[in-house]
Amino acid sequence: MKVKKISAANIEPRDLSKLLDKEKIDFQLIQCVNWAEYPYKPKVSFRIAHTKDSVLLHFKVTEASVRAKYGEDNGAVWTDSCVEFFSIPADDGVYYNIECNCIGTILIGAGATRERREHAPEAVTALVKRWSTLGNSPFEERVEDTDWEVSLIIPYAVFFKHQIASLDGKEIHANFYKCGDELQTPHFLSWNPIKIEKPDFHRPDFFGTLEFEPEQNI
Repeated sequence: MKVKKISAANIEPRDLSKLLDKEKIDFQLIQCVNWAEYPYKPKVSFRIAHTKDSVLLHFKVTEASVRAKYGEDNGAVWTDSCVEFFSIPADDGVYYNIECNCIGTILIGAGATRERREHAPEAVTALVKRWSTLGNSPFEERVEDTDWEVSLIIPYAVFFKHQIASLDGKEIHANFYKCGDELQTPHFLSWNPIKIEKPDFHRPDFFGTLEFEPEQNI
């Protein structure tokens, strides 16, 4: 999938949706139900772009219940209504998991395997600008059809195990997910399919490909 380069600075996350509309960035579906024992499929889509210093992500979700128990970064946000971006930004096999619940609380980890993850320090998670249509106050599960959106501006400095100056012209491997491990109806959706027996998002061997557009010389 191609990732468009946008020439914009000082973007606020609440304005990201309008910017991506203006730039005609299409939504992609997160709709792979990889495990038959978890058949529920909420409606989930995302769109992605990049600037000279950040990755821009916008998710849209419609689901039958919603929860945001965690309000502090690096908590167990995957148990809430959660969207996720996993990626390998360099060529050393280290992948990052950036997970965000429906109120913009995030978890960031890095490592080569599921077992050896290093959480990003608070100074790094604080770099991610985020905005949600549900606000930022935690709440228990609401069992009702809910539409929500979250926008993330992820500076390259968030890839804290590397020195990433630019992704222009680079091809990286990544996957996007939607989950809710402790919701009334647990679910585990992915953008790129995961062909294993049990739910596990920490599988870089099933990542898809993102092609980051280079700077356009006019």
